[in-house]
Amino acid sequence: MALDADRLRVLVEVAHAGSIAAAAARLGFTPSAVSQQLAKLEREVGAPLVERGRAGTRLTGPGRVLLEHGERVLGELRAAEQAVRAAAGAGPQRIAVGAFSTAARTLLPRALAALKRERPGIRISLVDIEPPDGYGLVAARELDLLLTHRYPGVSLPPARGLRRRLLLRDPLRLVLPRDHRLASAPEIALADLADEDWVSGAPGMPNRICLESLGPLHVAYETRDYEVTLALVAAGLGVSFVPASLVVGHPGVVLRDLRGRSPVREVHVVHPPRPSAPAVELLERLRPEEVR
Repeated sequence: MALDADRLRVLVEVAHAGSIAAAAARLGFTPSAVSQQLAKLEREVGAPLVERGRAGTRLTGPGRVLLEHGERVLGELRAAEQAVRAAAGAGPQRIAVGAFSTAARTLLPRALAALKRERPGIRISLVDIEPPDGYGLVAARELDLLLTHRYPGVSLPPARGLRRRLLLRDPLRLVLPRDHRLASAPEIALADLADEDWVSGAPGMPNRICLESLGPLHVAYETRDYEVTLALVAAGLGVSFVPASLVVGHPGVVLRDLRGRSPVREVHVVHPPRPSAPAVELLERLRPEEVR
């Protein structure tokens, strides 16, 4: 029996939304209708696909396998629809981009503004997506491009048929208060900061994994926001590693290099094998020189 594409879409939406209620809102269905479609799909494949709980839904092993295929199937259908509409000259052009917060602030605004000038009628959408999420949205063509990152000590997810290219190497610089005892040192050994309070993300976050891979350092302040990190350092409450692209010209801190090889954050762009014409143009504009 051939699988029903509409039911595959329901499974994909439930997986992406995280709950039946949220998926129903996105699809314009009732939660009961979504549950019925899932039940029919489970009967078709002969296996449970979704586990329901108070915190939402979680895919089973067979559900995760079918999700990967379903995302690709929906992606191909959406690509076909977009190609036909473009050939017929129907409807406005669109581009949907996902990006982590610092990339959305530093890399995308000028590139998107330039694309808007070149294509005045284009409709642009941008959503915040923190790594490693977003790959499934690209496979399903809900996103045309995804900006993601990799910190030292963190593995990239499998691309599964998508295209992923390195966009930027962004060194992580030591950030110290201006009156720090080592503020005038050109290079600093990590051992010289062993007794310092550090500012970093919570356990499991990429920048925290990177920091912990360097040695046993004391994290006193946890935040995922680099603006908060810089404010805490400027106030003299600790030290941190921050991507170089985010701290150029900050008045309250000094930047120093780690003796030896400084860690580097990689920024990657992910897109389908055959990106849309607007996505290709945006890719051409997202080619910054390496931050030093």
